[in-house]
Amino acid sequence: MTTTPTPTPPNHACQDDRLLQTTCPYCGVGCGVDVIQRGGMQGQLSQLTGSPEHPANYGRLCIKGTHLLETLDKHKRLTQPLVFGQVATWDTATKEIAGRLTQIIEQHGPDAIGLYGSGQLLTEDYYVANKLMKGFIGTANIDTNSRLCMSSAVVAYKRAFGEDIVPCNYDDLEHTDLLILIGSNAAWTHPVLYQRIERAKLRNPAMKVVIIDPRRTDSNTLADLHIALRPGSDSALFCGLLNFLADNNALDNPFIEASTNGFDDALKAASSWSLEAVSEACDVPQDYLNTLYNWFVELPRVISFFSMGINQSTTGVDKGNAIINCHLASGKIGREGCGPFSITGQPNAMGGREVGGLSTMLAAHMDIEDPEHHQTVSTFWQAPNLITKPGLKAVDMFQAAADGKLKCLWIMATNPVASMPNRALVEKALTHCELVIVSETAAKNDTLRFADIVLPATGWSEKNGTVTNSERRISRQRGLLAPIGEAKHDWQIISMVARAMGFEDAFNYHHPQQIFNEHCALTSANNNGARALDLGPLATLTIAEYDALRPQQWPLESAHRIGRERLFANGEYYTKDGKARFIAITPQKPEQKTCTQYPYILNTGRVRDQWHTMTRTGNASRLLKHIDRPWLSIHPDDAKRKGISDGSLVALHAACSGDIKVILPAKLDDRQRKGELFAPFHWSATWGSHCKVGALLNGANDALSGQPELKHGAVSATPFDAATLGVLFGESALIDVIKTSCYYWLDTTSGSISCTQIADIVPPMQLLNNVVPLLPHNTQWYTFQCANQCSLVATQKGKVVLSIMLNASSLSIPTDWLESMFNSDDALTQAQINSLLHQQPDEAFMLGKIVCSCFSVREKTITTAIEQGTNSVSGLGTALKCGTNCGSCKTELASLLSANHKASTLPKPNNDDTSANTPVTEETLL
Repeated sequence: MTTTPTPTPPNHACQDDRLLQTTCPYCGVGCGVDVIQRGGMQGQLSQLTGSPEHPANYGRLCIKGTHLLETLDKHKRLTQPLVFGQVATWDTATKEIAGRLTQIIEQHGPDAIGLYGSGQLLTEDYYVANKLMKGFIGTANIDTNSRLCMSSAVVAYKRAFGEDIVPCNYDDLEHTDLLILIGSNAAWTHPVLYQRIERAKLRNPAMKVVIIDPRRTDSNTLADLHIALRPGSDSALFCGLLNFLADNNALDNPFIEASTNGFDDALKAASSWSLEAVSEACDVPQDYLNTLYNWFVELPRVISFFSMGINQSTTGVDKGNAIINCHLASGKIGREGCGPFSITGQPNAMGGREVGGLSTMLAAHMDIEDPEHHQTVSTFWQAPNLITKPGLKAVDMFQAAADGKLKCLWIMATNPVASMPNRALVEKALTHCELVIVSETAAKNDTLRFADIVLPATGWSEKNGTVTNSERRISRQRGLLAPIGEAKHDWQIISMVARAMGFEDAFNYHHPQQIFNEHCALTSANNNGARALDLGPLATLTIAEYDALRPQQWPLESAHRIGRERLFANGEYYTKDGKARFIAITPQKPEQKTCTQYPYILNTGRVRDQWHTMTRTGNASRLLKHIDRPWLSIHPDDAKRKGISDGSLVALHAACSGDIKVILPAKLDDRQRKGELFAPFHWSATWGSHCKVGALLNGANDALSGQPELKHGAVSATPFDAATLGVLFGESALIDVIKTSCYYWLDTTSGSISCTQIADIVPPMQLLNNVVPLLPHNTQWYTFQCANQCSLVATQKGKVVLSIMLNASSLSIPTDWLESMFNSDDALTQAQINSLLHQQPDEAFMLGKIVCSCFSVREKTITTAIEQGTNSVSGLGTALKCGTNCGSCKTELASLLSANHKASTLPKPNNDDTSANTPVTEETLL
């Protein structure tokens, strides 16, 4: 299945064509998606675009969403249940699970069972899982990978407002005077929102954009000011801002008096944070801080847009509250363009929060240890074993399994071996656990090899239910295709197990509409305005109304089901006394500290075109064109000191990584602060032998939220002295046999044809001699060798099936050139074979990395156009088409323009950073 590069629907639709509408399964923006199905209900999904009327994206899609159809590879899907490695029927698998769970409960109690879910579950899946665990099995040990994403923001909001409420909406981003992006590279992580911000700045050039981030990222193309602070020092910066507000008569005293509590204590805690103290703690020049603080004071509308750089910390909750304190103190909350706005990474993290899908929640924004809430849920569910205490958070859950306290772990729609910190501990936990159940779509990931029972689940295009995005907007994710093989929806799987355990009446669901209605009814039970989450007006939807449900934002107005855009306009909150709470903050340093043995700070994060552990995006070859491998960003001065060159391999180690070796290619990057490193987390053991980045982070987490510190590891970095570097290219089955004989390997493509980077400690000829016995007997092969280089090309009937290129020094071979050889219908000429043997790509392919994935436009093509006089993003689009489809590459185009024109407009800040790039104008961005 393919998608076209253009978002424009066809002018002449076939009479039987159908327009299907659903929601993107990636980030928390929650974009609406239109899909054309050719030839009626059983036809092929042939075209995908953004939904023009969806209020989250208004037709825009990022590169990942644009190429969703290319990820639907049925050959990489689980299609049948497996019980202890044997294919089984659903009846057999269900009875096995139910029997073993019952036995564990009888022998060890319900707290010996844990369920680890995902922000990619639909709300209906989440609801049924939470109900089974907390109401009927009787344990709160249900947590999800959302714990890694936004749980610190949840606790911060709850401490301040009395309920887990994001007060802002996306329109606020377009109607603010000062937008502060804190720990967010939105240009890559939330591109559709970033494009809305771009347009807002075009409409209002006076709007200020500030980036608070240790790194300079693509989001800086929009920045008026970049605060390149010391990692982990955000609390000090915002305590300093609170102190500055008080010292400069910028407090909203009437609002503080009427609508808040705790201000005096919060200000007292912040009073020592002078401009000088903040400058020293954050390693930021005072004039930069002074500029930011004065803008916050002077500009009437401010949005603080914070993400993983705040949340993924051992003090993420305090950081969130330090931000919220400043909005409360200045009264910049509850109005258009104002407020603290946490942006979520997961597609349905907020839907999971609504139903109580974390171990510290009950359900429907009700609290586990509140007697009234407990009675409400117990009565509503008729739950025989409703929990009375919180359960294990994610890191603690895996620790308990490693310690033998957790006997069963059910993992659902996530890949924790790759995504959790402290991989060594997670592997130990799953090895020691008596029963590991995995519900999954992908046939291959890092976690599946630990599973005793594997259950095939439906994925995007088959799942049918609802999700809630980061602005509290519920949307339908509709099923477009029938489930593949014997795959079932997660809510169906959970319900089948529940019924087999004897809970028939409570889990007798036949359609997700029944679950949604029950969830909505629970949110309104004994509510009476006490909780903002009240979906009662939607609790009586028919199946037809549910299927037709349009995007719906809560809180709801009962009479007309109209959602409220933003909260707290009336100065009333969801605390016991109706007042918001200031929290006194004492800034703390990160827990994972550097030392002589581990001197570098490691930051981890996302790349533009990939998602989580790549079980979906890794199926789309186009999404691997922009960045096809993990890397280690290192400042050139640090690299020079360590003898590391650009592209060379670097070995990383941490105190917690044990025997797990992490080796990544270096990228010299002066956008890094000195002494700090960055690596993306998407790649895993499924993709390479030494790219298990999660092993380098020890699982230290926030004491209040349990969210792990994923932005501040402590590592060593040394050159990996490889005697041989190389590339394997050919049929995937053949590559899979050969690559494991190499010390280091990394897949950089997916599909039936694979490209794999390799390295070894033995010289090229010796490695080639080791590989030759693995070649199929029916191949004809050619070799070439010289002093430090050797190659092999194997053919069958004149068609190349394998190419091996080995070199004692650096080796950079364009994948597209190799693909052109393998995709040719004609037999290879001797000249082509010689070019492979001599490792000499055609000149047309030596144009650098692909920047625009939609139209395969390369970096050197773009820079050449810039050098020849093209001086705007729109001009590049006209000349080369780059940036004219999904728009995800526009910030990188702007960065290339900036680099070539040397158009930085701000003074050079601390630590060799630069702050601003090309000034934003209509020409640069449209």
